[in-house]
Amino acid sequence: MIIFYDASCPLCNIEMQHLKDADTKHKIVLEDLNRHDFSTRYPSVNKNKAMAILHAQLPSGEMIYGLDVTYQAWKTVGKYRWMKIFRLPVIRYFADAAYLFFAKHRQTISRLLMPNTQCTNDKCGVGKKGDQ
Repeated sequence: MIIFYDASCPLCNIEMQHLKDADTKHKIVLEDLNRHDFSTRYPSVNKNKAMAILHAQLPSGEMIYGLDVTYQAWKTVGKYRWMKIFRLPVIRYFADAAYLFFAKHRQTISRLLMPNTQCTNDKCGVGKKGDQ
């Protein structure tokens, strides 16, 4: 499974690093949408659309999006099985709406929840107080 994500988003980046840490069988590949060669390496992935909503490619070649990616990724590494509740029909509608809100505002939400966190080269760390 290849996950295409925004590594400049602290919350997104930290989530992907936790996922990768749990991936002991190396079933997940993380691809930062911000890499200079991303469009060359993945010409079939629309970077603008992938920046708007999380994208992943399954081993079969099928593309999945949003919370389906999150659920499938954690399922693949054998963690957080309870997340399947977010894919139940009625809950799915509200969960997807909440995810779309988060995706649209992820940078602002990250700055509010993690004001001193900065991401570079697929890694996030805490900067000095007052750093922008």
